[in-house]
Amino acid sequence: MERKILVAVADDHGLMRHGIVSLLEEDPTIQVVASVSSGEDAINVANNRTPDLFLLDIVMKGMTGIEATRWIKDQNPTVKVILLSSEVSKEFISEGMKMGIDGYLLKDCSKEMLFEAISAVMRGEKFFSPEVTNLIFRDFYLKETEGKGLPSARTKELSRRETEVLVLIASGKTIKEIGEHLFISPKTVETHKSHIMDKLGLTNTAQLVKYAIDHKLV
Repeated sequence: MERKILVAVADDHGLMRHGIVSLLEEDPTIQVVASVSSGEDAINVANNRTPDLFLLDIVMKGMTGIEATRWIKDQNPTVKVILLSSEVSKEFISEGMKMGIDGYLLKDCSKEMLFEAISAVMRGEKFFSPEVTNLIFRDFYLKETEGKGLPSARTKELSRRETEVLVLIASGKTIKEIGEHLFISPKTVETHKSHIMDKLGLTNTAQLVKYAIDHKLV
């Protein structure tokens, strides 16, 4: 029998937290191992029993979800973290990415999107609500249209299409989703990805994501 995904939930709004737990318990592949109301309590959970995945509210009394993410990832980088927020905030998104989050969901997302996000991050992918991805792209294209250019000489070696692919990868899109978004085949996306890594001297997707974040492409 396949092992269940162990999930911990942290949210200081009781009704919201209980609602999320109830949804998770509908999935037979998921086991909720903790339901807590603060970032400090989430860290205690990580100390005593390491879940596979944390669903962390960002704005909580005391320690925020982003601060808790920093500690959890420092102690065990393999643990997945999806931040939950009632708003799309560039500051939250940027800080969360710096802490190594695996996903960012709005609290009013559908049940289907919640389960899709959990499945994606457990496969090693990143997952962001469409509103988050749209914000990232708006910010990126605003920089382009304002003539600020790209932030490093090496990035300037990339074609516009390669830059688009890089931003989409860093935003958590799968190869298939990138192809659909850009109206190109998955094989073409893979080719662009390979060219990007060659030009930037990178060897894996994690390095691509870090590069995009470090150079403020996302």
